[in-house]
Amino acid sequence: RSVKRDLGFSPVLPRARSRRKSRDGDRKYVSRIEWNDGVFEVGEDVYVRKLESAERDESDEEVEDCRVCGKVGGEVMIECDACLGGFHLGCLEPPLEEVPGGDWICFKCEKKEAVGEEPSRRRHRTARERLLAKELWAARIERLWMEADGSPWFSGRWYLVPEETASGRQPHNGSRELFRTKHVDHNEVESILRHCYVFSPEDFSKASNEGDDVFYCEYDYEMKWHTFKRIVDLADHDFEEHEESKASNKKRRSSTPNKTPNKTPKRKVNVGFTMQKFFILLYQSHTEVTGSEVLRRKIFPEDSGKDLTEIEKAKIALSLSTTPGSLPCREKECKEIEAFVTDALKEGLENLGKCLYISGVPGTGKTATVLDVMRRMEKKLSTKEIQPYRFVAMNGLRLTSPEQTYTVLHEALTGQRLSWKRALQLLDERFSNCKSLGGVDSRPCILLVDELDLLVTRSQSVLYNLFDWPCRPNSRLMVIGIANTIDLPERLLPRIASRMGLQRVSFSPYSYIQLQEIISFRLSGTEAFEKAAVEFASRKVAAVSGDARRALELCRRAAELAECRQKSGDLEESNTRLIGMADVEAAVTEMFQAPHVQVAMRMCSKHAKIFLVAMVYEYHRTGMVETTFDQVSRAQSLLCSNNGEQPPDKDVLLSIGCKLGECRLLLCETGSRHRLQKLQLNFPSDDVSFALRDCLDLPWITKYL
Repeated sequence: RSVKRDLGFSPVLPRARSRRKSRDGDRKYVSRIEWNDGVFEVGEDVYVRKLESAERDESDEEVEDCRVCGKVGGEVMIECDACLGGFHLGCLEPPLEEVPGGDWICFKCEKKEAVGEEPSRRRHRTARERLLAKELWAARIERLWMEADGSPWFSGRWYLVPEETASGRQPHNGSRELFRTKHVDHNEVESILRHCYVFSPEDFSKASNEGDDVFYCEYDYEMKWHTFKRIVDLADHDFEEHEESKASNKKRRSSTPNKTPNKTPKRKVNVGFTMQKFFILLYQSHTEVTGSEVLRRKIFPEDSGKDLTEIEKAKIALSLSTTPGSLPCREKECKEIEAFVTDALKEGLENLGKCLYISGVPGTGKTATVLDVMRRMEKKLSTKEIQPYRFVAMNGLRLTSPEQTYTVLHEALTGQRLSWKRALQLLDERFSNCKSLGGVDSRPCILLVDELDLLVTRSQSVLYNLFDWPCRPNSRLMVIGIANTIDLPERLLPRIASRMGLQRVSFSPYSYIQLQEIISFRLSGTEAFEKAAVEFASRKVAAVSGDARRALELCRRAAELAECRQKSGDLEESNTRLIGMADVEAAVTEMFQAPHVQVAMRMCSKHAKIFLVAMVYEYHRTGMVETTFDQVSRAQSLLCSNNGEQPPDKDVLLSIGCKLGECRLLLCETGSRHRLQKLQLNFPSDDVSFALRDCLDLPWITKYL
């Protein structure tokens, strides 16, 4: 790959021999390997020799000489937090009796002098110095295996020092800061020098007595787009690290890393999480896949296709984390979006006001289509068919406030996290004249904003700035906004709607024929499903919402039920090899007739049912998942008055909302805000539609679902 070639990822092979590509079947994957008196495990961080550093030198032994006397060892040494140089306590003027707390700056850095040594003195250099001098690589071990000839190999994910990024070292970069990449290589274990330790900034600040081979990593660096992504943001809604794992990591940090530990604790995840986190995950499972989701996809082993049953292959193919080679039934939309991006990049400096608005109900493939187009553009970029550009993707659901948009965008472009007010100021200066910045900062930038409607504020200042910047000369910014609301531009202020322009792409819900084609495309490599079962699942989902994700989830659940049936003791049923109509029907009953919704429907009063229908009505009307009690109250009054029902007063309605919140059917903000209290359904709106379609005491509500 060109990225690999430019950065020169070429670890050394100490023994000259041909590197043959073995078959997966010849490999034996292991979790740990003992090599040259060291033990290496999956998940550990290591130094890797470069090709030009093939010969072992004395710096492979962890020694460091004093920057004053030039001697090694003998006394306690202190490290300068600016230049990272080592000094004996007794060599300082005045001498120090003990290591002081906090940051310490040496006398040469205080005088802003270059820290060096006499020309005639040959100084030992540590592995840390060689890494920062780009003479070594640092990598995280992703996988270990033994080849058929007995040679040990590893798959490593590379780290970069700030000087190796397109932005170079910036004033805000730490002296021991590294950036994690998505680039992974296969190399021999012989190229590993020894362990190093890369922590999060929080753990790095708490570490003590850890030695010299310690660094911290706060950002992922995307080498194709030259953008930064805070690592903690990627795990905001993942399971948190288990307390035992944290304790084990602290124990490892307190030990001396110069010696290879007998056993490095593995990272664990917490499978017992809070109810609040559960509801966040439940809601996210019904939201569109975002650009950051690509970084968190499930990785299957290279030999995962071996010894898998047809049902297991179908489950993998139907998983939402699996990326298909292409997106069927969205060819027209792909061409329109690709034409927009291509034209915007070709116009270059003449590009003014390039904004694209994409709308459609959830589950129609809006975000997936845009990301598929960006993958195509990446291929064109590698063949130099288009000029280099930068790509930043963000999701309104992941922002704590609309103003955080400025912080996330500035952080992605520079790797520096600032307050939103300061970030807004710098972004305004950047997009006023991007041409004068030079380097990668002068390249065109494509900004993808998913869930755009969540950035609407009372003043609408965030949306105004986002769509005003592309209209400025030399801004070189293009904005692609995605939302569920079709008429969002018409609801915004005229000055914002005029800047959004007239370029729009609308995604209609999938028909049952299209859903059937999508599922069949996913299952093209398996023969697990009966054709009638796929058609039945497609018709069921198309009748309710036309959501492709729901159709995939439904078929995947049917595959799980069929797998359980085959593993049961019922020999007659287990003889059925294919996933049939009965399995899909059982999955439909389980998914659409959700137990918590069904129980609530039986226990709910008439006005409580209307309250839920009003929530769904507001969602369809505005396209926003969040609403307020005042809006629901007006919607309920409208539904009741139009259908001969007596509307309840505000106190009764507030009591109904509180009871639904206690049952966890609604997610409610604190009640102190009264009529401005925010409300949100705690399950997909399709479940309400399916559960109340045959409501006998309120037959008129079906026209609002």
